Amino acid sequence: MTARQWGRSACALLMFGWFGCRPAHDTAGIAAVTGFDAARYMGKWYEIARLPHSFERDVSEPAAEYTLREDGTVRVVNSGLRGGVPTQAAGVARFAGKPDVGELEVSFFRPFYGAYRIIHLEPDYSAAVVTSDSRDYLWILGREKSLPREKLAHYLDWLEQQGFEVKLLQYPWGLVSGGGQQADFSLPELRKRP
Repeated sequence: MTARQWGRSACALLMFGWFGCRPAHDTAGIAAVTGFDAARYMGKWYEIARLPHSFERDVSEPAAEYTLREDGTVRVVNSGLRGGVPTQAAGVARFAGKPDVGELEVSFFRPFYGAYRIIHLEPDYSAAVVTSDSRDYLWILGREKSLPREKLAHYLDWLEQQGFEVKLLQYPWGLVSGGGQQADFSLPELRKRP
């Protein structure tokens, strides 16, 4: 291989690495919320809906408790029932950038951190939509165990427009059939219901 061929190959490899290695479902184009107030976000949140993942398989009644620490990090305790037995995982979150942007990094297995991006937050902090750096991760959270149907339908419409596969969402607190695996309604049916 000549120097010129090597240079072209190296350039192509760098271009592929720069442009080609981003996940197909990257969420970089979906802005995290701004004007974020960490103190208001703290407390208990219920998982209204989620995309399925092995780490939450068979977990019912999921909730997360966030506590702001003196050092500016956030204590995270995820809890639920697995086979009727209480289970929990404790971790820590830190801001990925400015503390008034809803973009954090969370770790349950330090030193490894994953993105925690709040892409929608109700003004009264009653509900939030959270993703990661991939559209393969999605949670709809609420301060209560359910949301009004019209609000849920609005979120699902918006999330579908953002490229999330809302038909795969699980509803661990209800609105489900078949053991929490599939919703008992389609998005058009949800829109029609009173």
